[in-house]
Amino acid sequence: MAPGLPTAMDRPHFIGIGGAGMSGIAKILAQRGARVAGSDSRESATAESLRALGATVHIGHAAEHLAPDATCVVVSSAIRPDNPELVRAAELDVPVVHRSDALASLMGGARAIAVAGTHGKTTTTSMLAVALTELGLDPSYAIGGDLEGPGTNARHGAGDIFVAEADESDRSFQKYDPEVAIVLNVELDHHANYASMDEIYDSFETFVGKVVPGGTLVISADQPGAVELASRLRDLSTLKIVTYGDSPSADVRVHKVTPRGLTSEVTVVLDGRYLTFTVSVPGSHYAHNAVAALAAGAALGIPAHNLASALGKYTGVKRRLQLKGEANGVQVIDSYAHHPTEMTADLEAMRGAASDARLLVVFQPHLFSRTQELGTEMGRALALADASVVLDIYPAREDPIPGITSTLIIDAARAAGADVTPVSDQAAVPDVIAGMTRPGDLVLTMGAGDVTDLGPQILDRLSN
Repeated sequence: MAPGLPTAMDRPHFIGIGGAGMSGIAKILAQRGARVAGSDSRESATAESLRALGATVHIGHAAEHLAPDATCVVVSSAIRPDNPELVRAAELDVPVVHRSDALASLMGGARAIAVAGTHGKTTTTSMLAVALTELGLDPSYAIGGDLEGPGTNARHGAGDIFVAEADESDRSFQKYDPEVAIVLNVELDHHANYASMDEIYDSFETFVGKVVPGGTLVISADQPGAVELASRLRDLSTLKIVTYGDSPSADVRVHKVTPRGLTSEVTVVLDGRYLTFTVSVPGSHYAHNAVAALAAGAALGIPAHNLASALGKYTGVKRRLQLKGEANGVQVIDSYAHHPTEMTADLEAMRGAASDARLLVVFQPHLFSRTQELGTEMGRALALADASVVLDIYPAREDPIPGITSTLIIDAARAAGADVTPVSDQAAVPDVIAGMTRPGDLVLTMGAGDVTDLGPQILDRLSN
């Protein structure tokens, strides 16, 4: 077994190795000396980056892709039981490890910061990774998106800090034992796994209960779900709670957020002192993510003024209001937002950053279950745009639900006064957008699916 590797993780096989969460774990294992292999449904830049680290990446899923000497098979909750590689693992008696267990084993022995919340996890985790790296602390990190600077979502560092996204969607964040836990927000989502808000609160409470004795919970003082969660916490004898936000009672209080084009200047009050720093993404939503990162770093004993300065080095995450380019005076920006709260935050941020521009959105709903529960709210959020194109639902891991289509969102948007154009054929979108835009407009491709692929296509069409 290679040095520093958990038991049975020296020859892992990942099913779905190209996914955001899976690829990060695979990269760290490869950097630690493991002989990594896996498969994914299609070629991607992620697959190439894994091969560059020495991993074997197969395209497509087939039983023969699983090497007989594999020490474990790593899966996510999205892998179905009839996957041929998973079936072959059972035949060979190869242990199957959930992604969250693999990540938990990598975090063992480190001073872990686990970032949780219905939305904002990737941005906040990224901000911490960049700031801690800038300060020379050489952290390990596993993020659900690629950092703009390093261009990767994971790294094995020589330092003793490990920063990771903690995914609540399938309760897997309950596997971690962090020194610092961040809860950004608590909202109803992931309807295939949670039947009610009470179930979600119980799940988050279990996550918080895993913080090591003497550790810290950093939690929003403003977001209603986070406030409710804090009120439900029972045994606080071994837990320090640090609140952040606009509330006058917050331990780290947001004094002011000043828009500066596509950036923001943030001033906070901490221990009676004012600290001001720059965040390289627009909007209050992202500014508050940065304040959560500041509070978490301070909880590890890192001087707050050093953290504030280092946070200014964060330049963004791919798909989080990422500028894809400009053509004929039209800027195209990519957003991962797929929950109504995220959609509203990104649309308001772009409104604040470019108040004189028309804002056009290409929105792709993500998951039938989410659309069924939150489609009306998604439609209302789109009313913040000047005009929208709405695509068919991106199914991801789900089967269709009878009667649930993008029409639910389109009807709600129109009822809220929005200008909405339904488009089922994604190949037609660049032409549709070209017919809608004029110089000075902003086009936002929005959603967690393959809508991101349309950005370059729209730019090409606008150029021609």
